[in-house]
Amino acid sequence: MLDYANITMYRENNRIEAKKAAGGLPQSIWETYSAFANTIGGVILLGVEELRGHALRPIALADPEGMIAEFWAIVNDPKRVSVNILTPGDVQIHEQDGGRFISIAVPRAHRYDRPVYIDGNPLTGTYRRNGEGDYRCKADEVQAMMRDAAMRTQDMQVLGDFGMDAMCMASVRAYRERLAALRPGHALLASGDEDFLYRIGAAGRGEDGAAHPTGGGLLMFGYEYEIARRYPGYFLDYRARMGGDGRITSRLSSSSGDWSGNLFDFYARVRGSWAGDEALSGDGGVLAALCEALANSLINADYDGRGGVTVERAKDGVTISNPGGFRIGMEDAKAGGVSDPRNAALMKMFNLIRVGERAGSGIPSIFAAWKARGWKEPVLRETLSPERTSLTLSFEPAQAVEQEDGARLGLAALLDTEAVLGLLTGRIEATAGELAAALAMDERRVRRILCALEAGGLVSARGDGPARRYRLYR
Repeated sequence: MLDYANITMYRENNRIEAKKAAGGLPQSIWETYSAFANTIGGVILLGVEELRGHALRPIALADPEGMIAEFWAIVNDPKRVSVNILTPGDVQIHEQDGGRFISIAVPRAHRYDRPVYIDGNPLTGTYRRNGEGDYRCKADEVQAMMRDAAMRTQDMQVLGDFGMDAMCMASVRAYRERLAALRPGHALLASGDEDFLYRIGAAGRGEDGAAHPTGGGLLMFGYEYEIARRYPGYFLDYRARMGGDGRITSRLSSSSGDWSGNLFDFYARVRGSWAGDEALSGDGGVLAALCEALANSLINADYDGRGGVTVERAKDGVTISNPGGFRIGMEDAKAGGVSDPRNAALMKMFNLIRVGERAGSGIPSIFAAWKARGWKEPVLRETLSPERTSLTLSFEPAQAVEQEDGARLGLAALLDTEAVLGLLTGRIEATAGELAAALAMDERRVRRILCALEAGGLVSARGDGPARRYRLYR
């Protein structure tokens, strides 16, 4: 929540957009409304100008009530704006130094409402927000949002163009053996293979009355070359870099041609690699958290997207990345209790063999496991164009935060954080040293602020040590 009584302490950034609006409601407000709704939300300030040094200053709006009335009329017009996601309390008038300005708090839109677009055309009127402002989305970004908006997930679709011979039956048998070991006597085990696949959601009846794989069944048990016919961007890649020089010491790729290349076998092989890793297998809680993270990535990947699922194992941690953004807010994902899988059929299949959490507690359990061991907090990121989600799990100890005196807490801490964000808004990227010099701040404090912003998903970074460069989250 912004301190509107002290608006001058803020700077424009990913979540704050100031518009002078001296001549009335600006047309660009709708692009920003769409951008905030389709990204992580934000606040639009009307009657606030950005000065040359990026500081914000309110001006006196002549008729804020009339401007708000015009805003509500347009945002409720489906020909101008696809959906109104605001409540009356999201739009307010504030006073400062005798002048009045307007704040419009735009939340992240629910996936059922995305894409939020303007002027009646999602392909030309859908926007998103990055460190450089609002940008018009490409067709593939819009299509990804439309896929996510569907009530019935894509992996439930019966693929009538594929026969059951697209499925690797060795994978199906291995899955059944795992189910039998975990749940002896389960009713599903009495079924024949085809009926078994039908019952777990991996197959269905097509318009011809014959059995065909579902999207989830093909992904879970299919041969890679068959999966790639339906999902051209499909790719699974596990890389271990355990040497001192950073080179790949072992690799598992779905396109290698010497194994099935499907999700079930990929999960089993990566899990087996971790189980045989002395650094990981000695702590069952860590191994369980890593497997939960891997399953979460496979279940929530957008296989119609680009880039594939990648897993990087290094000496100091693991990074798992998949195509597709969050279907719920990042903070909701961290808090847990909300389950909205991108691939519900895959979730059911993994859950049957006790892999993955259905109740939305997977991410919180991973964070809890890392906190219990005193390691750095996991870093959960969502990037755009193309959409990707990544989770970095470090095995390094968390750095103790130095105790600060009371004068540095409260408003002063907020001011310093906003100053760092404000300076990054005007730069493509910078090191902690460069930011500290420009802001006349202690470099250790700037590093702590950047670490917190990176953990919160507002800032991304590349490189290591003093040369590590930061930029606004995008």
